[in-house]
Amino acid sequence: MLYKKFLPLLLTAALAFVCSAVAQDTDAEGCKDSTLITRMPGSTIHSCDNKEYDQLTVTVGVNKEDGSAIDKTLEGEVHTWDYGTREGVSDIQVFRNFETALKQGGFQIVYESSPGTIVARKGNTWYKLDNSGSYYLQYIVTVKEMQQEVTADASSLKDVLDSSGHIAVYGIHFDTAKATIQPDSEGTLNEITKLLQENPDLKLRVEGHTDNVGAAAANQTLSEKRAQAVVAWLVAHGVSASRLTATGFGATKPVADNGSEDGRSKNRRVELVKA
Repeated sequence: MLYKKFLPLLLTAALAFVCSAVAQDTDAEGCKDSTLITRMPGSTIHSCDNKEYDQLTVTVGVNKEDGSAIDKTLEGEVHTWDYGTREGVSDIQVFRNFETALKQGGFQIVYESSPGTIVARKGNTWYKLDNSGSYYLQYIVTVKEMQQEVTADASSLKDVLDSSGHIAVYGIHFDTAKATIQPDSEGTLNEITKLLQENPDLKLRVEGHTDNVGAAAANQTLSEKRAQAVVAWLVAHGVSASRLTATGFGATKPVADNGSEDGRSKNRRVELVKA
């Protein structure tokens, strides 16, 4: 009689245990492991996130003077995973497994703080592990420049020129180390042409700027040629050459820190200045 009385409770408890076990073994919907590195066996993906373009700050060293962290901000395609590990796994067990796997996979360990953090790099791919044993966070960043998808229109260009006298234009792209204008720059250049057509008294100095990578003399020449290429494009599309001048400044006028890729990308620019 007692067996029959408690049988429904036993079945309910058993069912709850089975459902719990299944839930623990099931990855979050839509989440899969990276193709670069496997998970710790027995782990489950609690959540994941994928961004076409985002930032991630990683530690790349320690300041010898005060022991503070030296950080680097990466920009590019960012993938994130939150894993829960199987019962009984220690933090150092997870740490050593990933440390060894990364080295065997050709990654260079840039920074590590056992048993919590690993930062590693292979080419333009960066890996970061934040580990606590019972769970770990994994980040993989493919560093790349953002593809410009928004172009300033003629009206907004004029507003900035009227208020400050100059504007940095980031929608004009060149082949690496060359003054060849890439096709995706056409939208921005058309808006500059429109700006000049709608404001016939406006004259512009087109300035070329580079980052500090490479020899100063080469950067100076490159910046001049890029400014001249922009002027030539505008003249070829109906703007009078008498309204335009071209000047290059090389790396002498940075607007950001050349110590990071983000800063260097901001320094590689064309500026329009009221003449």
